[in-house]
Amino acid sequence: MIDRSRNEVVDKWHEPTAVANFPMALDEGNHRLFVGFRNPARLFVFKADDGKIIAKLPILGDTDDLFYDSARRAIYVIGGEGFVDVFRQLDTDHYEHVSKVKTSAGARTGLFVPLLNRIFIAAPQREFQPARILIYWLD
Repeated sequence: MIDRSRNEVVDKWHEPTAVANFPMALDEGNHRLFVGFRNPARLFVFKADDGKIIAKLPILGDTDDLFYDSARRAIYVIGGEGFVDVFRQLDTDHYEHVSKVKTSAGARTGLFVPLLNRIFIAAPQREFQPARILIYWLD
């Protein structure tokens, strides 16, 4: 945990049941930190004030990016298995998986642009398929 006013680390959280955490997103208003782990493939929801685990949700494998969409109260988890897992934040302590959107094998790097209501995902070249940027419009 970092104290931004003092610009220093004030606490460290350790989760012994999961390793290889890569992406993170913050719901600053509700003090929730979302962390994607690769082993096992899980989305952990932490209480940002003290590191208490609120939820552990199964996700697709090879996650590399995740985003919190405050306008839709949604979490988008991008993974190299070729999908985006979408979760709805029912309230600050409860979440549900609402969809699994097909992307492309190996496509795990993305960018969520709230002002455009879009998610951009980089799909790598695979055999006969060229590298490309996939664009998903959000309702």
